[in-house]
Amino acid sequence: MVEDSRISGFYKLSLEERVKKLAEVTGIPIEDLEPLADPGKMDMEILEHMIENVVGSMTVPLGIATNVRINSKDYLVPMAIEEPSVVAAASNAARMTRPYGGFFATDTGPIMIAQIQSINVPAPFEAKLRIIESKDKILELANEQDPILVRFGGGAKDIRVRIIDSSIGPMLITELIVDTRDAMGANAVNTMCEALAPMIEKIGGGKVLLRILSNLAELRLVRVRATFDKELLGGEEVVDAIIAAWAFAEADPYRCATHNKGIMNGIDAVVLATGNDFRAIEAGAHSYAAMGGYSSLTKYEKDNEGNLLGSIEVPMAVGLIGGATKVHPVARLSVRILDVKTAVELGHVIASVGLAQNLAALRALASEGIQRGHMSLHARNVAATAGARGDLVDRVAEILVREKNVKVERAKQILNEFKKG
Repeated sequence: MVEDSRISGFYKLSLEERVKKLAEVTGIPIEDLEPLADPGKMDMEILEHMIENVVGSMTVPLGIATNVRINSKDYLVPMAIEEPSVVAAASNAARMTRPYGGFFATDTGPIMIAQIQSINVPAPFEAKLRIIESKDKILELANEQDPILVRFGGGAKDIRVRIIDSSIGPMLITELIVDTRDAMGANAVNTMCEALAPMIEKIGGGKVLLRILSNLAELRLVRVRATFDKELLGGEEVVDAIIAAWAFAEADPYRCATHNKGIMNGIDAVVLATGNDFRAIEAGAHSYAAMGGYSSLTKYEKDNEGNLLGSIEVPMAVGLIGGATKVHPVARLSVRILDVKTAVELGHVIASVGLAQNLAALRALASEGIQRGHMSLHARNVAATAGARGDLVDRVAEILVREKNVKVERAKQILNEFKKG
């Protein structure tokens, strides 16, 4: 367990020094961290069994967000992302919550929804009631498909039945409500649906077609709140500007799309680092944001002292069991670094990082402008693209930012000047 996620000057250390520091703070032996430091040593046989037609791998940078404290526990958070400024921004925003205890997270449990679609149902309203009357038999059959899940306290818990209109006529949708415990749950709930299909056809009539989970995991929510210190933000004027920027996103879907994308920058990076399905999380988050009209996943207001109060509510269907989370060496290491014990706890971390990242983006937009901080980090990428290595990367990047000309051609000119001198 990490005692304190604040690591002073972590970004100033070399790559080798960061890995050593990570081993020191987490207690993980440095040899176990080798897949992070040298991804080229990845066992290709593992990757070959993950997907088909494997020809290699693509390495995405993996950074560590610091300063994260959630429900009185500190975390070092692995984030896999290619975009500059995200890791730094999330770390800085998390720092601003620490005077008030960090992040506080709650959840609705690891509950997934699976859907069974029936078409051509002769009497859909009667069929709906007949299926509800058969709930006990339906749940019993569903739970027979996964006795291990049931033994650990999970399994099918309830059903709900809806009649929806469609372009081809009414459909009867039977939804199975399943506690998937520490699994994301797709395989478990899909297996249950497959087994239930003949029973649903017999009870309700009509023809069953699709039998699959929904990524709109509205029953698997994580809610996080935090107080961001007004002085660390830059004063009450900045707080007011952040609230105004958020209000813009609430009122306008064009702005809200980019606003929520900023949230997902933080969320997806942790989801990917832990081997979870970031496409499922993206789909669930944006679908949830669109219920009742597309709006922000975060909310902001002020307390009596002028500090910023931020919160987020987002579906979080992630797991610690199965899939890449258990197979991919870097994903396994990321979970180990996080030291999370349950899928719900992992969801708390991911949503907290989403809130932190969103706050950081709004602060940049509302005060200095998004480009200043972003381009400072982007300049390092440009310098490296131009051929700079070692200390020259930062020296070239500094000139690019100062000149406000962050372009590869200019970086090459600067690099040539350094080589001549």
